[in-house]
Amino acid sequence: MAERKKVTVPDVQARKGVEKLTMVTAYDYPSASIADEAGVDMVLVGDSVANAVHGLDTTLEMDVDVMALHTAAVARAKPRALVVADMPWLSYHTSKSEAVLNAGRLVKAGAEAVKLEGGAKRIEVIRAILDAEIPVMGHIGLTPQSVNAMGGFKVQGKESAQAYELIEDAVALVETGVFALVLEGVPDLVAQAITSKVAVPTIGIGAGRGTDGQVLVFHDVLGLGGGHVPKFVRRYADLRSQAVDGLKRYVADVVSGAFPSEDETYHMKPEVAAGFTSEDSSESVDSRS
Repeated sequence: MAERKKVTVPDVQARKGVEKLTMVTAYDYPSASIADEAGVDMVLVGDSVANAVHGLDTTLEMDVDVMALHTAAVARAKPRALVVADMPWLSYHTSKSEAVLNAGRLVKAGAEAVKLEGGAKRIEVIRAILDAEIPVMGHIGLTPQSVNAMGGFKVQGKESAQAYELIEDAVALVETGVFALVLEGVPDLVAQAITSKVAVPTIGIGAGRGTDGQVLVFHDVLGLGGGHVPKFVRRYADLRSQAVDGLKRYVADVVSGAFPSEDETYHMKPEVAAGFTSEDSSESVDSRS
């Protein structure tokens, strides 16, 4: 099999209407390595690390320091997949200059593009980041950083007026220069309308099958997390149960004495061991004092 070449932003753009794109989150070296070996096109260092790894209820507690730490860990895997990093809440809301500096920090950590949430209101900050030669992925629909303003994690665009507003936001972001657009938590007809209207790939999450690609959280796909699983998630493995079972067997073997075995133990050469065990332990301690 030919070695897979590095995926770039132009590669992603060229897949529009040609071949479905795949993206999954990755938050550290092992998950990035696994995702890349599986052949995904993009890895997203998502601020969903707040929920999946840090056990938080929302993504609002994340900051640039945390995101840069996780981005650097992902980048060390040297994935052929495109590395996209989420800009956390308040990292692009206060000023254009601060947004550019924060995006730059993520790039210096290893990101090859950044993603930020919001529609037309983000145009000026997106333009500033693009002027710094940093590719930007947009994100509209259910935007988790707006959880308090939305009154919870609710599907967006279910009514006609809101659906048309999402379409207008999508067009505005694409005209500004985003290279791709995440559509989260929107009805399939709205996602299809946006996908047909914009010239860049759309990546759906809870947006139906009519988008140009899909993204899911690593821990959700592999069954590593616990608690509520969103309707749009399909689990392809149950690694949590396997991990619990493996650790239970480890605990049982330690308690019973079955672990470690002789093969899992380091030994002295017989002649050295004979001399060592014949020595008086108290004299050995005294000689070292």
